[in-house]
Amino acid sequence: MKPTATSHPLDPITPEEMSDISLAIKHYTAKETDIKLIKFMTCNLAPAPKKQVLAFLGIPIAPGQKPEPAPGSIARRAELDFIDLVTGDAWNCFTTLTSEGWTVDSLEKLPVGVQPQITVQELILAEETIRKDPKVIELAAAVGVTPEQLHADGWSIGFEGRFPESVRLQQCLLFARYGKDENLYAHPLDFIPVIDSNKMQVIHIDFPAHRVSSSNTLSAHSTAWPALDEDALKASGRERIPPPLEHHDFLPDLLAQRPGYKKSIRPPVKPLHVVQPDGVGFTMNGNELEWQNWKLHVAFSHREGIALSTVTYNDQGEIRPILYRLSLVEMVVPYAAPEHPHPRKFAFDVGEYGMGTQANELSLGCDCLGKIHYLPGSYIGHDGTAIKVKNAICIHEEDAGLLWKHTDFRPGGRVHSVRSRRLVISMICTVANYEYCFYYHFYQDGTIELEIRLTGILNVYLLAENESGAPFGTQVAPRINAQNHQHIFSMRIDPMIDGLSNSVLESDIVAVDAPTGSAENFAGNAFYAKETVLKSAKDGARLFDAEADRRWTIINPARKHYSSGRPVGYTLGHIKGVMQPLLGKPDSWAARRASFATKALWVVKEKEEGGRSRMYPSGRCVPQTKDAPEDSVGYWVKDEGSIADEDIVLFLTIGVNHIPRPEDWPVMPVEHMRFNLRPIGFFKENPSLDVPSALDVHSSAAFADHVNGVNGINGVNGHTHNAVEPGSCCN
Repeated sequence: MKPTATSHPLDPITPEEMSDISLAIKHYTAKETDIKLIKFMTCNLAPAPKKQVLAFLGIPIAPGQKPEPAPGSIARRAELDFIDLVTGDAWNCFTTLTSEGWTVDSLEKLPVGVQPQITVQELILAEETIRKDPKVIELAAAVGVTPEQLHADGWSIGFEGRFPESVRLQQCLLFARYGKDENLYAHPLDFIPVIDSNKMQVIHIDFPAHRVSSSNTLSAHSTAWPALDEDALKASGRERIPPPLEHHDFLPDLLAQRPGYKKSIRPPVKPLHVVQPDGVGFTMNGNELEWQNWKLHVAFSHREGIALSTVTYNDQGEIRPILYRLSLVEMVVPYAAPEHPHPRKFAFDVGEYGMGTQANELSLGCDCLGKIHYLPGSYIGHDGTAIKVKNAICIHEEDAGLLWKHTDFRPGGRVHSVRSRRLVISMICTVANYEYCFYYHFYQDGTIELEIRLTGILNVYLLAENESGAPFGTQVAPRINAQNHQHIFSMRIDPMIDGLSNSVLESDIVAVDAPTGSAENFAGNAFYAKETVLKSAKDGARLFDAEADRRWTIINPARKHYSSGRPVGYTLGHIKGVMQPLLGKPDSWAARRASFATKALWVVKEKEEGGRSRMYPSGRCVPQTKDAPEDSVGYWVKDEGSIADEDIVLFLTIGVNHIPRPEDWPVMPVEHMRFNLRPIGFFKENPSLDVPSALDVHSSAAFADHVNGVNGINGVNGHTHNAVEPGSCCN
């Protein structure tokens, strides 16, 4: 095994390294342990200490100081989880790359009940398992479904108290597919198997209760789960329900077969090309990217998807650190139907599955437009070899409208406008029925934005004849119920605003107390930002106050703006529209496991111990937890000590409530949500003053002859006959 050379200490583990690491572990366990059969679950870079990385890259850790002396080398380490398939035990392992190859540093058996991330292979095997199970085949046949028509979405089990902690579980949401490529979600089945994911065996089958059409009361006597030894169908209080048979397709060739559809299809959209004749404006050195004064490292993570690190800005020759790391570290999707087993549906799509493992291979001209640079991704398979995602991350530029403009309205006054260009780093992930599209935007004015777009297919369950989906869902098509749910995301922001010693300033916009007519507020118009610096760890769990337009700013008290005299900082912007807390009860299953979703912002002091940092707000191992583990954000805020002027980490909770619409079926139009990090007193003035104003000579009037409201022919690029001539952006 030859050591693999990488150009950056945060470069992800390569496919070749994964093979070498897994082989080293197999040799070690064969020689030193009784482990006989290994199923590899995860493999990721164990990050080097933050100060070592910054010194290696020449990034200062305090304002006005030179970078720390660079280390001669930085150890390259990897962390893995695997399962002993003979015993079912889960193990954690750290390895280090040496001149002799990869060596095992530590091997630890995880406590009973602690389960590593669910793998893509397990999700696929779940479908194969239910198709072979005699009881599932019998139950499907009773409602007219053959084994070949059976399809399953493997899901995490959520919360379950009826099975031994040692059993690795999945629940299988079942559907029938009656034709090749047909929308299987149009035909949900009325039972939900539970499988042992290590043995790949069905161990139980649940039947959800339904609501009696005449009274909308539940067919079962309770929303609680029945005992394992009860007759599950009898406990549901209803008869079997066959799946709805009507087709609801979205693929064009299948849509064309719908009676009458061809008559209603709209005409083709005329081409709109993104052209960069001189090439792109960014450069890549491996995973390191530079664009318009920005410099950062872009990495694929099996868990986070995109991980952005060591983000700096060249401010007129001064390299100024802004973020050490920015990534999506958790999300939870709790569903609202109270009857068992639907409350088990609150998947942690990051912690239980991993966004990177669900990443799409992106296509030129479809997922990204223009001149594109792709980065690959890879994650470990059960056998220890890498599963590769060819075009996992897309990097390109977009026109972003106006950057700034002003017109002197006086006679003879000048106008100047500058168009905005933004850099886009994106990934699209498919988690069973849903698609999540992540877009990190970098702007020329120093703003960083994350946009999340939600699309895909609603998670649905069937209804009986004349049954209503209300009040916990919407009947989006006959007998197809889409249940209410939330999408709640946790963004990890590891700041280094002009260095590692940062604080968080909380601001509420409030009116002054002095009444109208008073000497202090005669006109009654005065308001201001009431500010508080979060100082102690116990202050780190924050709620959002919409009425006060609460906002948070990450500041460095050691550096002040030359004019305002205030600390330099970056504020969390555009959060008002995405502040959505968990709606479940404080002691609900979801709240117990996803405590991060109960607060809008968490601020904790960073700690690097044992090759890990404070990374995952619901813990490192999420599947089948009953409560938030000790390595989760709710425990971190119980620390003693300060979070002011320290190396801190923020976890921002953003989300959306989804009350499904019929228009969301059979495939959902994109829904947008976004927030940004915006400089506030960080720069001396508008940092985009030096962006040149450029006239696009290819723009033209849409209609060359537009007379008396009559549209003429299309204009030609740059010039039009009897139409507006191209102007200047600065006349």
